[in-house]
Amino acid sequence: MAPALAAGHNNDMDDVRAAAAGDRQAFQRLYRLHVGRIHGAMLRLAGYDHARAEDLTQDAFVRAWQKLDSFREQSAFGTWLYRLAVNVALMDIRARGADPVGYVDEENIPEHGETPFCAAEREELERAIGRLPPRARAVLVLHDVEGWHHEEIAGELEMAVGSSKAQLHRARGLLRKALGEVR
Repeated sequence: MAPALAAGHNNDMDDVRAAAAGDRQAFQRLYRLHVGRIHGAMLRLAGYDHARAEDLTQDAFVRAWQKLDSFREQSAFGTWLYRLAVNVALMDIRARGADPVGYVDEENIPEHGETPFCAAEREELERAIGRLPPRARAVLVLHDVEGWHHEEIAGELEMAVGSSKAQLHRARGLLRKALGEVR
């Protein structure tokens, strides 16, 4: 099994090198290979705004095309691309003026029983996550979904580690309330 993985990695690297030399078909193969993961991350970071996620995904691949010559093969291409894409989304959050300490007004979160939210229904969970303020949503997605550490999140979002932890705590509380799981 390991040789197949290595062969897949080598093919990926062959396409990366060819794309860096201007081969658009090689880049198209890389796009098809990685677009699912990138779009999924963009969708979560964009609060499940499908149009915004599409734009961010395309922006990430355009940026990757432009910066392909800076890829130094110190990590897997997919890892480099993913990090670049997340940075595109985080820059978008910053550009939209997301207040790093801003939160959803709790008065606008419905009480339990007033909405059809059910924690077991993915669509409802996605909507609830999508309603979080951008910074809180970014911290929640990066930490709980993507597996980042608070130190990494703090560095990327230009906030203190304690602020990252506070944003995560707040985001989880808002989600519990929105989903009717208030303790």
